[in-house]
Amino acid sequence: MQEKYNFAEIEKKWQKIWVEKNAFRVTEDPDKEKYYVLEMFPYPSGKLHMGHVRNYSIGDVIARFKSMNGYNVLHPMGWDGFGLPAENAAIKHGVAPAEWTWNNIHDMQDQLKELGLSYDWKREVATCHPEYYRWMQWIFIQFFNKGLAYKKESQVNWCPSCQTVLANEQVVDGCCERCGTPVGKKDLSQWYFRITDYAERLLQNLDRLPGWPDKVKIMQRNWIGKSHGVEVTFAVQDRPETLTVFTTRVDTIYGTTFMVLAPEYPDVEVMVAGTEYEKPVREYIDRCAHMSEIERTSTTNEKTGVFIGRYAVNPFTEKPMPIYISDYVLMGYGTGAVMGVPAHDQRDFDFAKKLGLEIVPVIDPQDPEIDVNNLKEACAAEGIVINSGEFNGMNNKDAIRKIAEVAEERGIGRKTINYRLRDWLISRQRYWGTPIPMIYCEKCGWVPEKEENLPVLLPTDVEFTGKGESPIVTSKSFVDTVCPVCGRPARREVDTMDTFLDSSWYFLRYCDARNDKAVFDKEKADYWMNVDQYIGGVEHAIMHLMYARFFQMALHDLGLAKDEEPFNNLLTQGMVLKGYTDRDGNYISAKMSKSLGNVVSPAEIIEKYGADTARLFILFAAPPERELDWSDEGVEGSFRFLNRVWRLVAEFTDAYDASAMERTIGNEADRKLNYALNYTIKKVTDDVSDRFNFNTAISAIMELVNEMYRYKTGEINEGLYAEAVRALVVLLTPFVPHIAEEMWENLGGEGYACEQRWPSYDESALVKDTVEIMVQINGKNKGKINIPGDATRDDMLAIAGKHEFIRNLTEGKNAVKTIAVPGRLINIVVKG
Repeated sequence: MQEKYNFAEIEKKWQKIWVEKNAFRVTEDPDKEKYYVLEMFPYPSGKLHMGHVRNYSIGDVIARFKSMNGYNVLHPMGWDGFGLPAENAAIKHGVAPAEWTWNNIHDMQDQLKELGLSYDWKREVATCHPEYYRWMQWIFIQFFNKGLAYKKESQVNWCPSCQTVLANEQVVDGCCERCGTPVGKKDLSQWYFRITDYAERLLQNLDRLPGWPDKVKIMQRNWIGKSHGVEVTFAVQDRPETLTVFTTRVDTIYGTTFMVLAPEYPDVEVMVAGTEYEKPVREYIDRCAHMSEIERTSTTNEKTGVFIGRYAVNPFTEKPMPIYISDYVLMGYGTGAVMGVPAHDQRDFDFAKKLGLEIVPVIDPQDPEIDVNNLKEACAAEGIVINSGEFNGMNNKDAIRKIAEVAEERGIGRKTINYRLRDWLISRQRYWGTPIPMIYCEKCGWVPEKEENLPVLLPTDVEFTGKGESPIVTSKSFVDTVCPVCGRPARREVDTMDTFLDSSWYFLRYCDARNDKAVFDKEKADYWMNVDQYIGGVEHAIMHLMYARFFQMALHDLGLAKDEEPFNNLLTQGMVLKGYTDRDGNYISAKMSKSLGNVVSPAEIIEKYGADTARLFILFAAPPERELDWSDEGVEGSFRFLNRVWRLVAEFTDAYDASAMERTIGNEADRKLNYALNYTIKKVTDDVSDRFNFNTAISAIMELVNEMYRYKTGEINEGLYAEAVRALVVLLTPFVPHIAEEMWENLGGEGYACEQRWPSYDESALVKDTVEIMVQINGKNKGKINIPGDATRDDMLAIAGKHEFIRNLTEGKNAVKTIAVPGRLINIVVKG
């Protein structure tokens, strides 16, 4: 065995062997228990970053560990290939999006292979490949046929300079992030998915996901936003229109003194047409159109609004109330109409104070520090109903129920459930995405393309100008077609799908990635699904995970998937941070960013130290769910440790024949090593299988290596030492696979290290003849004593009464209580 650890040579060697031998290819095996581990696939930007390295290293440890424990492990990888950066590259550099994307995919695939990740590359998918998006289009058609896909007019962000639609994320301070022009709103006909049909199931099924972090489930619950309340109808004085409001606090309806509508509310322009209020209302609507939702809903912004010259009638007090439009009310939430209750809602309070509107308290919290008739701020507390006619004196919770009943009896309201969740807008006016497989015919309306004609391919005869609608409209070959129903001239949809669709079912395609006859074979999908362990960043807690759950439910309803939920367990790994010094000389730890100059390139670390060192450090530095602070010293330390292990194994192989040794336990040094070996196997097994505490598992292996170095300075029991060396290499395999394989080969081991059964431990070896425990007096540490390793609590109490060290500590004092914790401590409570 070479004396020097030549990581570059070793890693290239084993990466080549794994590829040639298809080492990680798997097929369905009904006789083996399956385990499906999946990391969220990357967007092919061209370069891996340390967040990728952490994510994929975590998944690889789990995959290798489960495989070594006898599971049939599916561990695939692919590419979320569609997206705006490729289109921007086409605009800036004149490179076709497909060329840019595929070049990046090939580069990143090489980088992933350099990390030694145990992927079944025969299952690789790329969402931008026609064979993938063919089935994405097929799914869209099934959703359309089921009534889950529909088209309607809606407002989008529009940059008048770039002449293009912008996502909310592309609007910065109300302006286009590309050119700085104020962004307006534009009505466009868009495709939607009826995710709201699944709101209740999406909510209820969260209780069936004990393997998900609570914080993620809370975020999803809040996003779905289920609330029980009452829809109340307000008449508009001297007008045919009515205003419907959803409220969870109908107990405050007597305190309603004005109404507020979203500027986009459909009837606003009708109600002001031809009046003196038309001009200021239209100007205000135009001003709001240039604001982002974040700006409009900010709690720190000053409240603004315009009176529309109309009055609504409070159905309970029968008093007319002025109607305003205001930027703080959004059309996308509730009904777009809000009843203003300034005494008990802070936004309404601020609005009323600014405009001098009446404030009527209707809930008395019975708090002597709050004067409800002279409020300094809104009082949202629970309490007794006041100023509310027949409901005065009731507890407000009882009043909610009673007022709702009265509203229903009078036909002016109804109890209902509302969800914050809105239908999913899936249209994108972009080129580099899956074409929506719909055709518009003047006679037949919107109809899907025939399934046998899929995929509807992206055209290549397009122009990327950065202006106007999707580049697809510039294609002379794409738009014009014939209706698949009647055969008349028709036109194709030129919008593409939101890229979130592509990532909402890729985990199912992995189960049967090369099927060209069906989206996937149900029998194969039923074998592998669900994903046993899903791994990715918490930034995907809402959008991606919600959409993937919706897709799984819809596919289940279509008979394509056996389960309603796609991911049994979810691990959200923390970010990788690195410190930097700001302009003022302050040291700050922050997410790696080019703009901050604190980026560490995986390629540089691999070149200098090797992939195994990069993996070891990133797994050892912090528990996976926590943020990881990058440390150059920590990387150096990980490299030194691997060199230390290499020397240990090299010295052993040079001196002994590992295969010819029988195991025995002789002296005290043998017992210590045997204990350390079995303890480490148990610790690593428990930490990796149950808790994913890779850092403590690696720490235990380091302690074992320390014990082995101590052991070899004395008389060596060759059989025991050989067993420890072999077990050490196997334990390291999931974490640092290249060096482990090389050492296993040098030890003369059969097959590959990754094919070995995970070592088991001997419970009897974990029972020490003696253990050292702490002695405390009144809870304060006084010293340590040795007692038999198997001493029970009663044994320890007997020892406490006889041991000379303890008698000296308690001499002249009255021992009133003795507390014994087996294997840990004795605490004697004394007086006097």
